[in-house]
Amino acid sequence: MFDIYKAEERYTADHGWLKSNFSFSFAEYYDPTNMQFGPMRVLNDDMVQPLRGFGAHPHREMEIVSIVLKGQLKHEDSTGKSAVTTFGGIQRMSAGTGVIHSEVNPSADEEVNFLQLWFMPEENSLTPSYEKTNFDPAKMKNTLLPVVSIRNGENIAYIHQDLTIYLSDLEAEKDLSFHQEAGRRIFFFVMEGEVILNQEYHLKRRDSARITETESVQIKASSNARFMLIDLP
Repeated sequence: MFDIYKAEERYTADHGWLKSNFSFSFAEYYDPTNMQFGPMRVLNDDMVQPLRGFGAHPHREMEIVSIVLKGQLKHEDSTGKSAVTTFGGIQRMSAGTGVIHSEVNPSADEEVNFLQLWFMPEENSLTPSYEKTNFDPAKMKNTLLPVVSIRNGENIAYIHQDLTIYLSDLEAEKDLSFHQEAGRRIFFFVMEGEVILNQEYHLKRRDSARITETESVQIKASSNARFMLIDLP
């Protein structure tokens, strides 16, 4: 089953320094029918103005992944970790028993656009931790590149949940297939371009699909496309 969510259907919050589009209930946006998809709890498409950001604030019992699409994102937390991430980098933070962190745009003249994803962990009371990994964007071309996973791998951020996040740059008229075990879920999000799923579902920029009861997904690019696919329990 394919449930399609169009970009314009997302809730938009505009605070001046921050513009964010929410794919799930978050902050002031509450919809009891749109709380999560399996262990996936949040997907925020955030745009933060220069030298602004989220000041120090707490989190608990959540796996938080940040994927920078444009610009720079600076992370600092109460465990002493600090890093600046650009496209090609992944941030994963396990909030566990409790952590305080900040996420700001360190640039004086460039907006940062990043995807903020939250997942419920397989177990609670984990020790808080932070990891930054880097991948080669060239390896996204016409394939599904794993960048976050519970399965260890080179240049793959580890997450405490049975999921894998893939990124891809698919050239126009090219296609890919993804197969998974019965009973699992797929979350699909188009960052740029247009794709057709299973010869039927046409997704444009920032559209998404929540896929269940489907073990094989065919992906064809109508134009050059960049997308994210998440294999979920």
